[in-house]
Amino acid sequence: MKPGLEICAVSVASVINAEKAGAARVELCAGIYEGGVTPSYGIIASAKKYTSIDINVMIRPRGQDFCYSDIEFEIMKKDIEFCKELRVNGVVFGILNSDGTVDTQRCSELVKIAHPLHVTFHRAFDMTPDPYAALEDIISTGADTILTSGQQNTAFRGRHLIAGLVKMAKGRIEIMAGGGINEENILKIKNDTGADFFHMSASKNIDSKMIYRKQGIYMGGMPGIPEYGIRESDTERIKKIKDILSER
Repeated sequence: MKPGLEICAVSVASVINAEKAGAARVELCAGIYEGGVTPSYGIIASAKKYTSIDINVMIRPRGQDFCYSDIEFEIMKKDIEFCKELRVNGVVFGILNSDGTVDTQRCSELVKIAHPLHVTFHRAFDMTPDPYAALEDIISTGADTILTSGQQNTAFRGRHLIAGLVKMAKGRIEIMAGGGINEENILKIKNDTGADFFHMSASKNIDSKMIYRKQGIYMGGMPGIPEYGIRESDTERIKKIKDILSER
């Protein structure tokens, strides 16, 4: 299989850049500093309007953990229905039980609602106690892809587990490596894991157009998150990484 790149995009501009660079698809989300949450209807609709690239939409009602209330589960179902109306390529979600295992009942229900859209089980997988049991549970739900860093902070550090997952999956589900992937390590990760799809932001910082900049106030309440910098997919970086992947 020809290796593919999925770009994590948090704006319509990033989706446009990913398409220009020849990425296979994008994961569209908001709230990147929370690990990604569901983007607005307007962002999804505009991304569809201005591009033709495959768009997989994050379905996550909030940040923090992946154990959701009944109300939050209803929100996820409604967001998937909106995505179907907009004819996106797929959706991305993950639900865990309080003991960290995969909530197969709820995930199976979401897969059925999403059909025929592509379904990715996201890095909630990396928070499970037994990755191989979680693999089988996710396969049982009918999901198409698992996004994982190999239960480490980066896919490079988790590459040996990713390799084990690829081997155990035996083609029953796509194992997509993601987390800290860049130009320097993607070939090593590819060769060591046997994965064919890779998830990354490949972004650059765009300086704000604001001239007046209020200092010492943080809209998210967390110092360190840039108030006057915008992360955007970098077309040249994506092209470069595609070239690296095609080397061997």
